[in-house]
Amino acid sequence: MDTDSGFAQRIVAWQRAHGRHDLPWQGTHDAYRIWLSEIMLQQTQVATVLPYYRRFCGEFPDVAALARAPLGRVLELWSGLGYYRRAHHLHAAARRVVERHGGRFPVDAATLATLPGVGRSTAAAIAAFASGERAAILDGNVRRVLARQRGIEGWPGAPILLAELWRVAESLLPDTDVATYTQALMDLGATVCTRAHPRCGACPVATGCVARRDRRVGEIPSPRPRKARPSRAVQALLLERDGRTLLEQRAPLGVWAGLWSLPELPLGGDVAAHVATRFGATVAALQALPPVAHAFTHFRLTIHPVRVAISTWPPAMRTSGVEWFAHEAALACALPAPIRKLIRSIATPISV
Repeated sequence: MDTDSGFAQRIVAWQRAHGRHDLPWQGTHDAYRIWLSEIMLQQTQVATVLPYYRRFCGEFPDVAALARAPLGRVLELWSGLGYYRRAHHLHAAARRVVERHGGRFPVDAATLATLPGVGRSTAAAIAAFASGERAAILDGNVRRVLARQRGIEGWPGAPILLAELWRVAESLLPDTDVATYTQALMDLGATVCTRAHPRCGACPVATGCVARRDRRVGEIPSPRPRKARPSRAVQALLLERDGRTLLEQRAPLGVWAGLWSLPELPLGGDVAAHVATRFGATVAALQALPPVAHAFTHFRLTIHPVRVAISTWPPAMRTSGVEWFAHEAALACALPAPIRKLIRSIATPISV
């Protein structure tokens, strides 16, 4: 097995020769932009993040600009990136930096870890890139790399194994080149020591890898234990009138918090009666569309869309958080991905 110093030296040398060097958040010590990239990269691939990162930097070039922005605008720019709680945390953290740190983004891991949405590993990564602080990271890719290196069996999210992996991560930290080492670990896990089809022949630390030595790379680490995810179903109402669609803003907490979406009704509920009772409107025609399946982390949702042609609408009605949008304006709102796809699929008016 490689010595701890040998491990760091090998992957640092590999990163300089073969790692990623052209990402837009690299080559800067701006903690704000590094933080923005790290939050976006949580559970999301680099290729997906790139256009979102560029849009955010264009509209919010510094933390003060992000803190001043309405949450709704932040959610609009985040729309489609998923895991929307990250956007809420992003906005809250920006405001905290302005209110408590005078708009100067922290560069030490201890302070960074106090910001909403910034955990221990993310704080360490930001600090390493922004100030060269010597702190260990342990994101999902790095857990896999270290578990294979040391032959640590089991699911790395289990508390006992996680504590062991943190000990390993801290023991491997080099005294110098911490930023390069941190990037090397990330690159190695993302491009070589992948979950499926790892490229062991290209790995700079393959000779010290216990999982490779024992021919157990495909077994280590174990996947998260599967739990049966509950299923939910709901009707989503596409209320249409004069070429416009009715959207409502969801509550600030819960699923799709703060996003614009479609009014909902429990499966089996009377759509015409619900529209009349809630909005005082009259339904001219209904059209059921094929169900749409969407998977969340903790449950599976089946959306049963119903197109609803509205014939009369109370002229003076003002319902908080509910608005009519033209087709393109609706698509410009902060919408959940399945709802955006559903609205985009509506090309012709409903037949009355």
